[in-house]
Amino acid sequence: MFENKEKTEINKLGEFGLIKHLTKDFTIKHTETAYGIGDDAAVIATNPKQQVISTDLFIENIHFDLMYSPLMHIGYKCISASVSDICAMNAIANQVLVSIALSSKYSLEAVEELYRGIKASCDKYNLELIGGDTSSSVTGLMISITVIGYADEKKIVKRSGAKPGDLLVASGDLGGAYMGLQMLEREKQVFLDQKDMQPDLEGKEYIVGRQLRPEARTDIIELLDEIGIIPTAMIDISDGLSSEIFHLCDHSKIGMRVYEDKLPIDQQTYDTALEFNLAPTTCAMNGGEDYELLFTLPQADYDKVKNSIELTVIGYCTEPHLGLEMITKSGNVVSLEAQGWENFKG
Repeated sequence: MFENKEKTEINKLGEFGLIKHLTKDFTIKHTETAYGIGDDAAVIATNPKQQVISTDLFIENIHFDLMYSPLMHIGYKCISASVSDICAMNAIANQVLVSIALSSKYSLEAVEELYRGIKASCDKYNLELIGGDTSSSVTGLMISITVIGYADEKKIVKRSGAKPGDLLVASGDLGGAYMGLQMLEREKQVFLDQKDMQPDLEGKEYIVGRQLRPEARTDIIELLDEIGIIPTAMIDISDGLSSEIFHLCDHSKIGMRVYEDKLPIDQQTYDTALEFNLAPTTCAMNGGEDYELLFTLPQADYDKVKNSIELTVIGYCTEPHLGLEMITKSGNVVSLEAQGWENFKG
């Protein structure tokens, strides 16, 4: 089924291209499978609510660096990132399964620290740990998280429902996790060059926290329910705003206009980007790991969100032939490019 006579480098496909390539011959066979591969989570038809399931894999030196990521924070972040996928379907997570593979360098005390973070995150999101698996590894630490959530069928939101004229809304602020990563990487290099130096992260607590201990926006799901909004399409911002916009547009078959001056950027993120000679807009558009929610809603719902301090209208959906564009602060129109974080880079 997967015959391929020529050698093709995986990085030419990228993460999402690889997924599409490997799963193109798989079809849904059971009526209870309401939605399969292609969104933030799969949906299984159950009563009285539908079941929403997502799984994530986290690999040492790919998704986290033990030089600056405490094991407790790693455990917490893995759960948060996985819960975020459930949020992106407008659902609430209830159960989680955790599987780990460990190399011999890890002591019992180290694994206990990892699970303290997992427990703290489960407590935060009211999750029940219901199972998992353990194995040995020759390459360090690997963590697999499967989260199960539930929602009424009519409230489940996919990536494919946006229509021209819908507003594009982002929660929270963007680019902070990326700038936190830049700070941590810089201090790591200083330490490697000068072992007696201590990291200097004073005044950068917010962005470092956004990187090491992000929060899934379960509160936004609760807020949307309170104000009576069911988004027309939604995705979480894990790989970068620009990449997520491309996914929404691809699935919904629409174009998009985004306004640079509307992007929500925290002052600490903005100032730190300038310190690193980076454009704050670039960090917000392409940084990733913010785990905010990006969604569309009809213009008729604008009054419900216009005064929210947690939600920002950053653009609107257009006809597909108009493409994906950003209106810069100076009024110029530029094409959007998906440059967010991706696995399998060359």
